[in-house]
Amino acid sequence: MSVRTATASTAAAALLGAAALLPPAQPRATDARTPDRQASPVVVAHRGASGYAPENTLAAVDAAKALGVDWVENDVQRTRDGVLVVLHDTDLKRTTNVEEVFPGRAPWAVKDFTAAEIARLDAGSWFGARFAGARVPTLTQFVNRLERNRQKLLLEIKSPATYPGIEQDILRVLGKEGWLDRSHVRDRLAIQSFGADSIKKVHALRPDVTTGFLGTPAVADLPAYAAFTDQINPSYATIGADYVAAVQRLKGPHGKRLRVNTWTVDDAADAAKARAYGVDGIITNFPDVIRDTTG
Repeated sequence: MSVRTATASTAAAALLGAAALLPPAQPRATDARTPDRQASPVVVAHRGASGYAPENTLAAVDAAKALGVDWVENDVQRTRDGVLVVLHDTDLKRTTNVEEVFPGRAPWAVKDFTAAEIARLDAGSWFGARFAGARVPTLTQFVNRLERNRQKLLLEIKSPATYPGIEQDILRVLGKEGWLDRSHVRDRLAIQSFGADSIKKVHALRPDVTTGFLGTPAVADLPAYAAFTDQINPSYATIGADYVAAVQRLKGPHGKRLRVNTWTVDDAADAAKARAYGVDGIITNFPDVIRDTTG
């Protein structure tokens, strides 16, 4: 999913430097698996409120909290020594100072670094000076911050073919941190991926967990996906009202209609169109903008 950062510095200052001027928090979204269509789409903060703070950092989680946004999306990968970390790109170049700290380690792939090495990196300065020193969080740190904030998690398994067995690793961490109990599984957790086989594995290991497929399968193929996923989460550019309706006519493995969460919608005009299409959720870097348009 692409991220817009053209207005990031200005937006960050507006949010974090003038928190008292934030719009009031809206009523919390209902359960992401409720079978009836939402009056307004659930707003999901993409990599945290990444229009206002460096993506996938704890600062971005807190920025979403400051805006009154419950659902936070993230990306999970695995280090060389088996620790799960929250980062979008499969290399560390774009969002950290890895080339400066480890100049001889090209191509700087996440899988080639230990957790201790990644913990040394600055994951905030690229976004703005006020975020200098922000770190790449582990999945444990990330879910603990969500728990403290009483937020919810849409977790993306990033590049699962690169990390064999990562599904079991993710479930192990979630279980250890209390995120696989009945209340979390029912109301506060969904796991998605572009990899259908990865989502099938999650569903086989924990059939009770809500799952989502990232992409836009052909309408004729949707029944096959409905056997193992509760959500079809497509790019906004690939959908229309007919497609959304075709997805929602089907029931997923929990006996409830499939839901559609579309990405990445960052402006009011596209948000209004997405709502008109009937989507259930909108994943966005600017959750306040989308909430104010669709709420």
